[in-house]
Amino acid sequence: MQQGSLWQKWIHDDRLRMIIIFVPPAILVFTVFVMLPMIQAGFFSPWKWSGYGPAPWAFNEATDATFGRWVGERNFDRMFGHSAFQQAVWNSILVIVVSLLIQLPLALMLALMIYRTSRANTIFRLVFFMPYILAEVATGLIFAFALDGNYGLSAWFSQMLGLEEAWFPLAEKPWAFYAILAALVWKYFGFHMMIYIAGLQSISSELLESAEIDGATTWQKAIYIKIPLIWPAITVSIFYSVLGALQVFDLVMPMTAGGPSNSSHTLVSYLYNFGFIRLDVGFGSAVGVFLFVTGVVFALVYRNTVQKGQ
Repeated sequence: MQQGSLWQKWIHDDRLRMIIIFVPPAILVFTVFVMLPMIQAGFFSPWKWSGYGPAPWAFNEATDATFGRWVGERNFDRMFGHSAFQQAVWNSILVIVVSLLIQLPLALMLALMIYRTSRANTIFRLVFFMPYILAEVATGLIFAFALDGNYGLSAWFSQMLGLEEAWFPLAEKPWAFYAILAALVWKYFGFHMMIYIAGLQSISSELLESAEIDGATTWQKAIYIKIPLIWPAITVSIFYSVLGALQVFDLVMPMTAGGPSNSSHTLVSYLYNFGFIRLDVGFGSAVGVFLFVTGVVFALVYRNTVQKGQ
């Protein structure tokens, strides 16, 4: 009788049924596509291996010289001492800084301006959100075309200024990564804007009306009421922004492919170029381990400090 009642509870409990249906596939996908590759990267990181032939730990003395060899921590020593890796780390930090100081404030400002429901605001939201809908590769190709000195906006700009030689910003060290930063801000600020709009629309209109009756200005309502009340949304936006900055790849490849002279690499494009393009899976795995540890440390610290208690 007890077993029958338990079975009936399972059948009629919608929450339990949803857990049984959806959680095991999610765990399986996460394990296969996230955990197993990271564990595998950890195994590969102390080896010098091209990716061809038997797995590194299956080497023997006759095949070590042909397929690969154990190098221990030398992959990590090589990585930390590589000037291109140091530049990639600096570029990733620069992406984080630009995201926090330019992209997110711009998104918040626009959200405060157009969060109210109206036909005009709906059009503005659509226009601002459209860049996020574009694929990253498509966005990179658009910016690469616009900044081409032969036929893009850069050519028109050069002609307007009367420059003797066309300006190719993607081929110059200081400007190549600045162009990538501009593309990142343009593409992703609409995503964060929509997060803020969702938070702003949940604020009670009676609270804002009370503030108006008390004589609060638009600026004061934004600073003392709206922004504090959507702080949980802002913390989520910051979290996505920082983790996204560590994963920038699809915009870099069509725009600069890490050039010129490896000056515009991010951590992921550096991993791809020096790990897999050059058939050095062990070294690429070492970079992947560094990237994974960095992301996990940030997530844990951020969750236990900024988002603690939310």
